[in-house]
Amino acid sequence: MMLDGECDEATRARLQWHLDECGSCLEAYGIEEKVKNLVNRKCGGETAPESLRQRLSIELRRTILVTDTDTDS
Repeated sequence: MMLDGECDEATRARLQWHLDECGSCLEAYGIEEKVKNLVNRKCGGETAPESLRQRLSIELRRTILVTDTDTDS
């Protein structure tokens, strides 16, 4: 939502506050931002189908959860 500018200013402020307070969410946001920028650079501005975007988002979250769980040990 925040990366794509799909939220209103109040929601954006709440999300930013949360990111400032929650390191794991900030890390996840940073990863998503990097992936989005990489895809934009490599695909020349083409828009990915919604189904692909959803699958990538799910996989990113899954990867972050596994990585976070692995580092908790």
